[in-house]
Amino acid sequence: MDTNAGTPLPEDTRRNTAPEKSSCTPGDRVPDEPVPPGLPDVPSSMTLEQIIDMTGEFVHLNELIMLYIESAGGFAGADAYFRTVQPLLDLLEVEIRVRCRTGITQQQMKLIVHDWIDQEIRSCRNSGSL
Repeated sequence: MDTNAGTPLPEDTRRNTAPEKSSCTPGDRVPDEPVPPGLPDVPSSMTLEQIIDMTGEFVHLNELIMLYIESAGGFAGADAYFRTVQPLLDLLEVEIRVRCRTGITQQQMKLIVHDWIDQEIRSCRNSGSL
């Protein structure tokens, strides 16, 4: 990942979480559409870090993380960073796992990630905290 774009995400964003934490309903899933030719499928074995890198959403996610940290009163040290940020990354991973399906394209994945980040940024700004 590009660590020159602000505070880098932690390297270990690979924890699996249970889908029951998601607020998404089956109706929120990306509809079944044919995969356009020339666009590779997103493998289900990808880590969150790989997905963020592939979708180009690092800077956007970093904006959310910085708002989230600010609303939590900041942090001191790597342990505090992980305790503050990891739940947010877990929620994003759950969202991706709930809404993804076989044959999803990179563009569809980008839209899922981008929309979720936008929704969380709005929520953070509207409520003052997450």
